[in-house]
Amino acid sequence: MEIYRTRSLEGASGVELIVALYDGIIRFLYLAAAAADHGDTPGRRAAVKRALDIIIHLQAQLRMDVGGQPAQVLSEFYAATFAQILQASQAASRQKFEHAIACVRNVRDAWRQVAQDPAANPAPPGDRAPRMAPAAFTTGDFGMEPAAGSRWSA
Repeated sequence: MEIYRTRSLEGASGVELIVALYDGIIRFLYLAAAAADHGDTPGRRAAVKRALDIIIHLQAQLRMDVGGQPAQVLSEFYAATFAQILQASQAASRQKFEHAIACVRNVRDAWRQVAQDPAANPAPPGDRAPRMAPAAFTTGDFGMEPAAGSRWSA
């Protein structure tokens, strides 16, 4: 399955890669919620850490000097979502995880709409950086920068 997922992303545009990262956050939050239901603290923490690592990566990619207000809104969304996930993990609450999932899904759906618009989602060869923000954040050029991995634990 992992090979299929890797191959399916090889030809993806920058916006499609962003959608895939949001899908990853959602997948890990569902795993965390299930682990919370079963009292699996190590499993919950591992899933939460993976979701938060993706959020850290997405936030690190924002270029405030280029993205302006849309980048600021996304940064605030990532910070709020990060805090929400930590609270859900601390409470081991399926309901809180599901609320975080709904928020992430809402923004993911906006990115998905951008990914379906060929004019807003050009994919020049070798360029994987998204060039548009979701309509929910207005249009902007975020330009992406490489991010370092995190070293914290959930």
